[in-house]
Amino acid sequence: MSFSEYLSYYGADVVQQFGGHLGVVVLATLLGSIVGISTGIAVYRVPRASALAIKVSGIVLTIPSLALYVLLLGLLGLGWPPVLTALTLYSLLPIVQNTIVGLCGVDAATVEAAKAIGMSRRRCLIRVELPMAWPIILTGVRVSALLLVSTAAIGAIVNGPGLGEAIYTGLNQIGTPTALYSALSGIVGIVIVGVLLNFVFIALARLTVSGGLRD
Repeated sequence: MSFSEYLSYYGADVVQQFGGHLGVVVLATLLGSIVGISTGIAVYRVPRASALAIKVSGIVLTIPSLALYVLLLGLLGLGWPPVLTALTLYSLLPIVQNTIVGLCGVDAATVEAAKAIGMSRRRCLIRVELPMAWPIILTGVRVSALLLVSTAAIGAIVNGPGLGEAIYTGLNQIGTPTALYSALSGIVGIVIVGVLLNFVFIALARLTVSGGLRD
């Protein structure tokens, strides 16, 4: 059996796993962005709070993914919940850190000028600081998304969605005619998810970042 023949037999399963993998990564990145950007906005003006937020999110990222999945298995059961929760937690560090760095890096003179023309603190944040910090924030979101692409594969150990199932199936069937093709379909699919997300973020940057900030 060739790889193309394998895909003709199991292509529907691979496509379903691909969709599940892409879906859980995108959803976790979205949730992580909401939590991470909100946290960064809340603490960036207070150095101690900023350092604490970065330290806590960094500690989470040091937890081995296998251990975290098993821990969440006891709390949330099998399937999507433990995988989505773990990926959301893993996404936080780059987003929180880049949000804080981006906002702290906004030129103070620009902020003072905005306040001088009557902008409130909130309006200044929305109209001036966030747009100027957005390229750095978006980079953090992009790094998180690409980090999650590979981490999501381990979610198969708790019956989670994604292409990890194909890889684990291949490993468990070593010696059979389809073992290599099963693992290969998972690996290739994960690479395609990563490339696809990378192009999405490039397009998003062009749409949301002004030409002056890109230059």
